[in-house]
Amino acid sequence: MDAIQRELLMQVAGLHEIPAGAYNIRSNGQSIERKSTGNIEIINKPDKSGIEIHIKPGTKKESVHIPVIMSQSGLEEVVYNDFYIGENADVTIIAGCGIHNGGDAASRHDGIHRFFIGKNAHVKYVEKHYGSGDGSGERIMNPVTEISLDEDSFMEMETVQIRGVDSTKRENRAHLKAGAKLVVMERLMTHGKQKAESWFDVQLDGEDSSANIVSHSVARDESWQLFQSHISGNTRCSGHTECDAIIMENAKISAVPQLTANHVDAALIHEAAIGKIAGEQLIKLMTLGLTEAEAEEQIISGFLK
Repeated sequence: MDAIQRELLMQVAGLHEIPAGAYNIRSNGQSIERKSTGNIEIINKPDKSGIEIHIKPGTKKESVHIPVIMSQSGLEEVVYNDFYIGENADVTIIAGCGIHNGGDAASRHDGIHRFFIGKNAHVKYVEKHYGSGDGSGERIMNPVTEISLDEDSFMEMETVQIRGVDSTKRENRAHLKAGAKLVVMERLMTHGKQKAESWFDVQLDGEDSSANIVSHSVARDESWQLFQSHISGNTRCSGHTECDAIIMENAKISAVPQLTANHVDAALIHEAAIGKIAGEQLIKLMTLGLTEAEAEEQIISGFLK
């Protein structure tokens, strides 16, 4: 890998070197490094571009890294990755995509990830998106995440997009069985003329299942964001969705939370707040010696952590 590819890998997966545990590193449309372990097997999909990750039941405290990096301008790809997590497993999965575009043609990565999480399994899934390059070609990422949570399983999902992505549409769908739990934390910032859409559709099908979907976002300059979430409570369950956004300059933000209760014991809550940075916050930091611009950056940094 060259210096640009190494920088992309560090940004999306925090890797300065080949990671411990299982991994699959994809660069410019090809798998360039791969390793399976005794408990985690990574194989090519037989019928389309992508991989299957099979995690044995009872696997504990192991990790899988599956970053995608693109430094070739004009490259477009669709990748299908399926995760099969066995019962009682406890694993961390680090994904993410970084695109460096120094040319005039658009570069695009669409990743379709499907998770089949077994009974009583615990999964932490981290997905980071990052773009760089001074070319005029767009950097486009359209991730799709489909989640099936079996009884008493748990998935914690963290998605981060802070800079450099011109257009993204993030689709997330989940079905939860009895006692299953889903926690999502989205952190997003757009600037320039960037566009970002986030869609969540969560079906609480099993008794005592629960979901907590939270988005913190900042829209700057002329950028545009749409957050739309729909939680359906189909039995005795609990669900919460929240969008908290800061708007700056000439940006535009739409938040559309939706709840559907199909059972008398479905307890569902939604919250949405969009506003500018409070003046008293700026004043407080400026009295400590920061300029207005420095105070803004400090507030945004803390908000997106």
